[in-house]
Amino acid sequence: MKKAIIGAGLTLAIFFSQNLFGQTVVGKWRTIDDETGKPKSIVELYEQNGKVYGKIVKLFREPNEEQDPLCDKCEDNRKNKKIIGMHIITEMSKDGTEYSGGEIIDPKKGKIYRCKLWVENGKLMVRGYLGFFYRTQIWTKEG
Repeated sequence: MKKAIIGAGLTLAIFFSQNLFGQTVVGKWRTIDDETGKPKSIVELYEQNGKVYGKIVKLFREPNEEQDPLCDKCEDNRKNKKIIGMHIITEMSKDGTEYSGGEIIDPKKGKIYRCKLWVENGKLMVRGYLGFFYRTQIWTKEG
């Protein structure tokens, strides 16, 4: 009987520790347009050499829009490159339960922002900073 109680307690402890600390930013996330509230893209976040990166794997476009657009507003090496497949999140380092130290680009505007990522209630919080100002988007887990 004691072994069953200890086993059940251990199982619960593992379950709760995974839920509290096991939330990862790695995976596919659906982005939502701030202005329209409609899905904008799917971004895949992955870890490489201890850093997290993110690339656009799918765009949700209206039938009258270019289906495979280029980043004509980008001012760095991504200028006139395809947005699908573009790395928009770079060099994010884990700091406790958050990731920071990297950048995110908005291909629609071509602007680059300092970035912070964290998971809250199963949703990805994506904060972009420009000086003291910031904006936070909420991305949802895809599939």
